[in-house]
Amino acid sequence: ASAGVLLFLSLLCSASGGKLLVVPMDESHWLSLRSLLVALSQKGHRIVTVAPEGNSSVEASEYHALERYPVPLCREELRARVRSLGNDLFERKPFRERTTALLEKVQLISSLYTSSCSSLLHNKDLMQYLQSSEFDAVLTDPLVPCGQILALRLSVPSVFSLQGFPCSSDLQVAQCPDLPSYVPRTLTDRSGHMTFIQHVENSVPKSIDSFLCSFAYLPFELLASNVLHQQVTVKEVLCHGSIWLERTDFVFEYPMPVMPNIVFTEGINCGKKKPLSQ
Repeated sequence: ASAGVLLFLSLLCSASGGKLLVVPMDESHWLSLRSLLVALSQKGHRIVTVAPEGNSSVEASEYHALERYPVPLCREELRARVRSLGNDLFERKPFRERTTALLEKVQLISSLYTSSCSSLLHNKDLMQYLQSSEFDAVLTDPLVPCGQILALRLSVPSVFSLQGFPCSSDLQVAQCPDLPSYVPRTLTDRSGHMTFIQHVENSVPKSIDSFLCSFAYLPFELLASNVLHQQVTVKEVLCHGSIWLERTDFVFEYPMPVMPNIVFTEGINCGKKKPLSQ
């Protein structure tokens, strides 16, 4: 985690303190970022966070300034949809039923997040303020690529902080090896020990994953193309990320080869406890 923070700080001006724009997601995503922002603030960096109105998780504090923008969506509706999506992921239903339910809810959640992102990118007063502020970097969670679209609009380097990404898109964008049959895929309930037939079956969800992600992120591709005035895909948008701070722990996840700009910061969002006695 310390190596990741040091690498991140190298992107900013360490002598006089850099200026950082933060575009967070809600709930646990924000809680993971908060400890990092506290450390950056203590090192003299100036931090500005943008969040939609009604977002009670992100609050103003002494370590960052907060800019809010109005959004048309209902926060409680979004929270209910996200919780419902999480429940579907853990329900023991047949693969086809789980995939169908997931597809329906991902489409709705994606449209809600896209609506919020559009409100930010088309807020003229806020965008003028952000453009004139001359930030050194944007810190965001790429699961909702709004922060990265904003970084490209402002022509500012971006740093990603994430737990993971659907369809292994983070590995593909960062050009890491991603063997389709050997790592157990989401919703298959496979372990790391599979028979030959199970390896073959495990490779099938790879194509389903790609379709699901393309379907879910299509609204963001349309929004990004409109804002950036060129036809782009989400992967093309995310490939501009400078550093990936991944909160992945190989105790829980399957080991994988990564590129040099991927830094593991597992445990950064965990509370500090007293060491155990002998």
